[in-house]
Amino acid sequence: MSRFFATGTDSESETSSEEEHVVRAPAPVYTFSDDEEETKRVVRSMKEKRYEELEGFIHSIRNHRKIKDFSSALASFEELQRAYTRASSVIQKEENGIAPRFFIRALVELEDWVTSAWNDRESRKAMSKGNSKALTSLRQKLRKYTKEFDSEIVKFRENPDLPDDDEERKDEPSSDESDEEEKVKEKPKVRRSPEPQRRPAPQEDESSDSMDWGSSSSESSSSSDDETRGAATLRERFLKRATERDDDEEGDRRRARRERRERVGKVSKKDQVDDGGEWETVRKGAATSDKPKMFAKDSDIDAALVVKKLGEVSAARGRKRTDRRAQLELLHELRTVAAQHNLGDALQLKLRAATVAALFDYNPKVSDAMKPEYWSRLVENVDHMVTILLANEDMVLSETITDETEQLVTAPFQVRGSLLIALERLDDEFTKLLKECDPHSNEYVERLKDEVRVSALIDRVCQVVERDGTPQEICRAYLRKIDHLYYKFDPRAVKKDQPPSEETSIKKMEKFCKYIYANDESDRLRTRAILSHIYHHALHDNWFQARDLLLMSHLQENVQHSDPSTQILYNRTMANLGLCAFRRGNVKEAHGCLAELMMTGKPKELLAQGLLPQRQHERSKEQEKIEKQRQMPFHMHINLELLECVYLVSAMLIEIPYMAAHEFDARRRMISKTFYQNLRASERQALVGPPESMREHAVAAARAMRRGDWRACLNFIVNEKMNAKVWDLMVGADNVRAMLGRLIREESLRTYLFTYAHVYASLSLRSMADMFEMPRQRVHSLVSKMIINEELLASLDDPSECAILHRSEPTRMQALALQLADKVGNLVDSNERIFEKQGSFFQRGGAPRGEGRQRDRPREGWGRRQRNRRRDDDRTHED
Repeated sequence: MSRFFATGTDSESETSSEEEHVVRAPAPVYTFSDDEEETKRVVRSMKEKRYEELEGFIHSIRNHRKIKDFSSALASFEELQRAYTRASSVIQKEENGIAPRFFIRALVELEDWVTSAWNDRESRKAMSKGNSKALTSLRQKLRKYTKEFDSEIVKFRENPDLPDDDEERKDEPSSDESDEEEKVKEKPKVRRSPEPQRRPAPQEDESSDSMDWGSSSSESSSSSDDETRGAATLRERFLKRATERDDDEEGDRRRARRERRERVGKVSKKDQVDDGGEWETVRKGAATSDKPKMFAKDSDIDAALVVKKLGEVSAARGRKRTDRRAQLELLHELRTVAAQHNLGDALQLKLRAATVAALFDYNPKVSDAMKPEYWSRLVENVDHMVTILLANEDMVLSETITDETEQLVTAPFQVRGSLLIALERLDDEFTKLLKECDPHSNEYVERLKDEVRVSALIDRVCQVVERDGTPQEICRAYLRKIDHLYYKFDPRAVKKDQPPSEETSIKKMEKFCKYIYANDESDRLRTRAILSHIYHHALHDNWFQARDLLLMSHLQENVQHSDPSTQILYNRTMANLGLCAFRRGNVKEAHGCLAELMMTGKPKELLAQGLLPQRQHERSKEQEKIEKQRQMPFHMHINLELLECVYLVSAMLIEIPYMAAHEFDARRRMISKTFYQNLRASERQALVGPPESMREHAVAAARAMRRGDWRACLNFIVNEKMNAKVWDLMVGADNVRAMLGRLIREESLRTYLFTYAHVYASLSLRSMADMFEMPRQRVHSLVSKMIINEELLASLDDPSECAILHRSEPTRMQALALQLADKVGNLVDSNERIFEKQGSFFQRGGAPRGEGRQRDRPREGWGRRQRNRRRDDDRTHED
């Protein structure tokens, strides 16, 4: 029976009721089990929370990159911006305001991805509308946002292989976390409260039984406490806890990360002394076996040993798994060793030449442009080579020197290599970089600023080549200088009061081109020099010099046999020559220069300023790739709208008077087919609205000129819209507009005389001068010239200042009748020729019986008419 139901006597119950006191049960004290004591408690700082938030958005962006989802990437990028703004206070406090490296890496990766997607125009065309708009927005926002981190991005791109801050943060636990671990390792001491004394109920048993009850009571109390603790820790028993195996794996991972970080960083001096070498970073795709070993610790370093090591490094060039970056590092180390041991400038020059060659090899695809940072290193190395050569007059760098005849120790120094080839390839890479950029972006402007460095470098190379090079090498160097000079306008060259000692671009071009004319052994350099010289003269309105040089060279006769780049230069020269002729008022010459370009309908392709949308099977992908490589940089383009406007205005000034003079001529020829087609298309329209485009302005002006309305014609050609689009782009725009007004008046006068001469018996020259607002002498000159050339059948009466028209020209009705008579006569002649050829029998021998007999028989009236004609002749003879 349970002790709870045991009862005593009445006296005992009374006594026990008096002695018993109500004791409040103490609050249960729980102790942690051994498993719970080993559980790790993680305390995260604000820095870790903010950084984990940033990493989450970066991870989302990388996932969107994999599937090329620009819309989601844009949304994640905006969230990343807001998260970084929230974390700015932590970054300012912990990192002194410097953005963490993992964040900069994410920005660089996103920028490269957006740039590559933007440059791939074919993929952009295939995108959906939403994805394309998201790409544009993402590109604009990213460019604007990354300006705040320009210095960090440049620093990151210099050495992108260093570990990020997040890896270091994960590898090295924080101080708070280490303190917590130390606290957890110590077993917590829990103070147990004393158990309440309980008076056992009196039993009939002996004292031993009472002692047993006391022990059983304590055991039950302890067991009840254990049950309470067990119930409290029941939830923790089913939770997942880090086991010792997990702890070991975590420790192994931390040690691996720490070792990897040590390999990337610098090795301690003690390790370098013990190992006799350095740690090296193993990169993906790099064959470390190809990397030659460095010098031994106790080796005697001299020029021969450095050259030997250079040969080992150069031997790895061109292999499939050669690490190009490691080669550059080795060459830099060799230059450092050579400088430390004072091995001479000749060896430094050879090492610089090898570095330049390695930088050219760094880009595996020749058709693609180099990275800007490597191009800058290339310029620096070539500049150092030029500096060494200019400082040592007894040093020669030539490709004709063999390895056996090289002299690197004693003067005169002879080094194998070619400075001119390095310069030419550097210049070509600069052009590729310009064509790789978006011409309407700030990046293109920043990249174009490097042309100053290239031009200065070419000038210095010319000094070296003039001292040590052959005449052919000097021609090549001069041509590179001409290529950077011929398309630039020099304001000093057009000044009339310039001092004779001032060296303008025209004088420089004269010097370089004359040397090439006299010393070039290949026709290509001379041809390009002549074309560049003509272009430069035309750019400065030296029309007669440019025209005479073109006619004397006879380039237009055999330019079709030249290479494509020379043909492109010829087209550019003819276009600029046409603009020069137009600015000087030579309309016919301008039209002749531009006709070949504009009548084809492909001036954009002929000038290498872009490709038109191809028709089916017009060109293959290989041909399109080759043509894209031939394109000119954007800053060298000629305005196509300006060319077309000049061509149409020139055609109008020539074609409209000609059409008025030969209005009724059936054999009239077209001078400009393009202009004639545009004019005919405009005349066929029932309703013609006000002109909007440049072409419509030219056609509307032509229709006004046909009526003799010179004011309307001038207003269509010279107005605010046309000034902004065309005329303000020319040098001396005011002079061009004045010239246009003068030419329009003169040609309108000629058109008026051709059209309405049959109406007048005489014309007053003074009235004509007032009508067209021209000087009377100029009107007299134009009318006299028309009479001399038999364009106008009239005579001048000087006392009355009138032109007496002879009215011998047919009227419109008479002209149409004459045309009809001519056409009928032509028809009769053609019929007679056919009749003489076939005779009078049309179905001879081929018709069935009974058919065609009337046609085969002689006509009955034929003999009668002959007899009547003979009788009439006899009567006339008798009379």
